[in-house]
Amino acid sequence: MRDKTQTNSPAAGDRLIRAGAIVFFVGAVATVVTVAPLFVGAKPFPTYMFGLSMLMGVGFLIAAAGVLRSIAAGRRQARGDSR
Repeated sequence: MRDKTQTNSPAAGDRLIRAGAIVFFVGAVATVVTVAPLFVGAKPFPTYMFGLSMLMGVGFLIAAAGVLRSIAAGRRQARGDSR
């Protein structure tokens, strides 16, 4: 019974998905902060803020890797259960 996964235990890839979501939202906030001066007419932010905006894509890729890892673990488990 110890080899069975508990219902509340994190599955493979869950941490990657959570980390990807956090990085994505940090990038989303940076994007809003970077674009806001264009609408208000204020002085634009420095160039590194545009780099922080790229975190949206990085977070998406991290979360996608977590989803693929979860899928692979599920397929391995299903393949092992069928034998």
